[in-house]
Amino acid sequence: MNLTRRRFLQANGAMLTLPFLHSLAAGNEKAANGAKPSKKLVIMYIPNGIVRRCFFPGEENGNLPDFIGGFDADKTKEQRRIVHPQGISPLQLTSTMQPLADHADDVTLITGLERSYKNGQDVHAQGASCYLTSLSPEQATAKGVPHPNGRSLDQVIGDAVGNSTIFNTLEISCNGFTAGKEPIEFDNISWYGRDQIAPSLRDPQKLYDRLFLRDSYQKHVADVTDLVLADAKSLSKKLARDDRETMGRFMEMIRDIEVRIEKMSKLLASVDVTIPKNEVLPRGEYIRLQTDLMLLAFQMGITNICTFMIGPERWDATLRYEGVFDQPVQHHNMTHNQKGDGYKDLQKIDLFHMQQYAYLLRRMKELKESDGSTMLDNSLITYGAGLGDGATHQFYDLPMIVAGKGQGQIKQGRHVKMKSGTLNSNLWLTVAQLMGLEIESYADSTGVISDLWT
Repeated sequence: MNLTRRRFLQANGAMLTLPFLHSLAAGNEKAANGAKPSKKLVIMYIPNGIVRRCFFPGEENGNLPDFIGGFDADKTKEQRRIVHPQGISPLQLTSTMQPLADHADDVTLITGLERSYKNGQDVHAQGASCYLTSLSPEQATAKGVPHPNGRSLDQVIGDAVGNSTIFNTLEISCNGFTAGKEPIEFDNISWYGRDQIAPSLRDPQKLYDRLFLRDSYQKHVADVTDLVLADAKSLSKKLARDDRETMGRFMEMIRDIEVRIEKMSKLLASVDVTIPKNEVLPRGEYIRLQTDLMLLAFQMGITNICTFMIGPERWDATLRYEGVFDQPVQHHNMTHNQKGDGYKDLQKIDLFHMQQYAYLLRRMKELKESDGSTMLDNSLITYGAGLGDGATHQFYDLPMIVAGKGQGQIKQGRHVKMKSGTLNSNLWLTVAQLMGLEIESYADSTGVISDLWT
């Protein structure tokens, strides 16, 4: 029997898509000829900007920026902009980037980027909602769009290369609050088009259900792996040793995720009802659980393109950063209290977020693909924000890191210093071309960042 790249385990309506197994590829000519694995793209978004003096090389001992908020953030931008020399240099890990020490050869820092800005929308909402759309104010006006929103980069790429997977794209958020505290623009970076947000999945159980279950199967059984386990054991007898180990690790990963979802559900059910339940969720556990669900989707060929919001913009609500603070804190509120040593506590959240990024990179290094390469070898993973320093609401000097080799297309371990004011849509155009799209422009781009290529 000839088998496609994927083999499915089924039981009573539940389905698991297996990782690539060499033992079953004999009848698949494409696999036998060593076809490359699919490229993966992750666009990871961090909210409320960063403490720029601790993130950008050479600014550690600089003066704190003055706070200028509201819709006048663009009017004095030249006076507050910090201009660094252009060029390429070896990567220097600043204090906020220290969690990436084990991945220094896998990442590149890009500085000098900014996004288009248009008066009339809250700066935080615009930071998130316009992060991947990048229409210029002029383009938005010409198209009758009230803010610089259009079809976002992930959707454009998904249209072109997502037809080989179940979902063109996957949208994930790590905003655990069930009650809305802000409009939806604060918690989404993906758009199907004008006024058409691609809503992100916040609940790990709902994300799990979307990836593994169909119809109303969950009403009949609680654990999909209980039903497919017998089929998996039967299949494993036909596999070579390496594939049996791959199969075993895969099933263990599924089971581990189910246990973690159950643990999180019990935690929420057991807290005092007088406390807003979602603030007791350990942020790190929650983010890593969502991360592992995304990686399973990649491993199983469910999707190759994902947007991943570590947290929502502004959203003045307390969150629990376990191992960082004894009590839940408000991230956004802290960004506006950086005077004196106030920035040092805020930087702890930046470090916490960077640790989650490092976790993703480590896990992608551990996952082997069909040709023996790692998932990280075949991926592009961007990490950035729609605001620069959160104290100033600045839309320029955006923090941006790009990880992964993109199947040998990117040279890593560098600091690429772009001319100040380079549009971030130039990076998005570059990413689109690296993902295989034959396009010459994207939104308000003026060219590609050619220095990223090997």
